[in-house]
This record gives sequence, C-alpha cells and structure tokens, in this order.
Amino acid sequence: MIEYRDSAEGIAPELLDGFFVGWKNPRTPEEHLDILRNSDHVVLAIDSETSQVVGFVTALTDGVQAAFIPLLEVLPKYQGRGIGSEPMERMLAKLKVLPCVDLTCDPARRPFYARFGMRPLPAMVIRNS
Repeated sequence: MIEYRDSAEGIAPELLDGFFVGWKNPRTPEEHLDILRNSDHVVLAIDSETSQVVGFVTALTDGVQAAFIPLLEVLPKYQGRGIGSEPMERMLAKLKVLPCVDLTCDPARRPFYARFGMRPLPAMVIRNS
C-alpha cells in the first residue's frame, strides 16, 4: 500500500535509494534528502510495507505570485501505477492559491502534465549538469 506525506521528517537517506535514473550527475540519497528538506513543499509516496520512498514531488515558491515544480519522480519499478499522479494532485492543491505554477519537462512528458490542466509554453533554462 502507498501512503502520502507532506514532510520529509523521519526520512533517512537509505529510504531514498534508486532515484535520478539516467541523470548525467545523479544526486546521492544524502543530497536528495537535502533537496526534500530545503523545498518549500514536498509530497512523498511511501511504500507502507518497506517505508521506502517510491515517489516524490517538490515545489519552490515565494508564497504570493509563483511556484516552480522542479522535480517529480517515481522509482522505475513503481511507475505506471498512478503513484506520480497522486503527489502531483496534492501538490497542485497546495499551490492553487498562486497565480503562476511552472515546471519544465521534456515534450514526451507533456501529456502527463496536461491531465492536471497545465499547458506548454516556451521556456528558457540553463542546465549546468
């Protein structure tokens, strides 16, 4: 069974193994925990049998005008079960008071985010890694 939490409290690095698959410079579990702790909002998907974090979404916001969702990931063996959709819905509910919620994604991911009412726009980015 999957449970959802809005905090990284009580999460240890060993519960964050397996994320950032295919990244040129994947983050360590310790760095991942820092990302979760330093984000303004998080939603974690946790396998209640193992306590393993199997999915997560993060957001950064000024709390008034805008938020950015930099990360949404689900462990490969848990993908295709809706585990990414639930955290995304919960995160967007938290951010619904803001006029602007942005994220960047590859074109192949656009249909997933369109299900939440998001639409593609041109963007500018710097990627150092």
